[in-house]
Amino acid sequence: MPVFGPFQFPAPRRSARGSWIGTADGLEARVAPGAGIAFTTVATGKIRRSKNPLKMASPANVRDMARVPLGVLQARRAIDQFRPDVVLATGGYVAVPAGLAARMCHRPLVLHEQTVRLGLANRKLAASAARICVSSESTLGLPSESARALAVVTGNPVRPEMLSGQTDRAVQALGLSGFDRRLPTVYVTGGAQGSQQINELVGESAQWLLQRANVIHQCGPANEAGLRARAAGLPAELAARYYLAGFVGGELPDVLALADVVVSRSGAGTLAELTALGKPAVFVPLASSAGNEQVHNARHLEQAGAAVALTGEVTAGQLQTAVGPLLADAQVRRGMAERARAYGRPDAADRLVDEVLAAAAGQPVTAGTGQRGEPSLPR
Repeated sequence: MPVFGPFQFPAPRRSARGSWIGTADGLEARVAPGAGIAFTTVATGKIRRSKNPLKMASPANVRDMARVPLGVLQARRAIDQFRPDVVLATGGYVAVPAGLAARMCHRPLVLHEQTVRLGLANRKLAASAARICVSSESTLGLPSESARALAVVTGNPVRPEMLSGQTDRAVQALGLSGFDRRLPTVYVTGGAQGSQQINELVGESAQWLLQRANVIHQCGPANEAGLRARAAGLPAELAARYYLAGFVGGELPDVLALADVVVSRSGAGTLAELTALGKPAVFVPLASSAGNEQVHNARHLEQAGAAVALTGEVTAGQLQTAVGPLLADAQVRRGMAERARAYGRPDAADRLVDEVLAAAAGQPVTAGTGQRGEPSLPR
């Protein structure tokens, strides 16, 4: 989680010095130093959730929770040394020590919730927050009454490059000469490592899909060889419309620009990108996600007619039933795209920055509205 300050505002630009607090084995330990951001490691503990209270008191949970006080002391030391104007917590168990330390050091704390439901860490830190930034209007009613007055809808930031993809660049970069541009294109992804569940559904449905669409399938590096062997049995005409990749990297913005329908998991980042772009989606949520958040994310958009959610033990037949109407009718795709775009916030990063600056300036949120006045920026 980042801490920011001291702030300097040489007109007309704003600049800030930042530091990141995280765990030694987390992704941030590699990304932050690589981006030139100061990084501090703290101890923390992960709660392994269960509906059985006895399992919640497992040795692993007890051991991890015993690490939290040490993490708080480490985070407090880091904040005392850095002296930030504001602390931003983005949820997850690593946010707890730093959030508690921010309160102890009397530094304003801004929470950001990426999913449609408040995560456990943000719920625990809400009482200490100066602002609670949420990604969806529907989240505003979830905090306690006192915390609700601090809630502001910012959306979930999307990388700027995701908004500037070009379809022709995708065709050229991936060599999609066999694609039939008269047909819609489906992008299938289970994330960087792939999803065994989604791969199996698409593998079983490959011939059916390719009779109706072009398919770009990111399957995860470990799954590529098996799926490529399976695809070898496809008729040549259909195989030409199937692009299989272990990983789609820098081409992703262009691939999403080309895609007419996306089949994917329903993590917070995926929802932010697809709604900002206005992409019709069929979600197959990860059932084991913390707090069942992916299911809630997918159902939230489904209820708005902005996506289709397939939960539980999904079959290839169910996938085909969900995708079929979108492939058959461009008007159905356009309608879902418009409803998805209505939930998108491509300016979420700017909104979140404004709230962080406002908190640093001591600007209060207008009570009960989820809005704030213009910040009085520090000088």
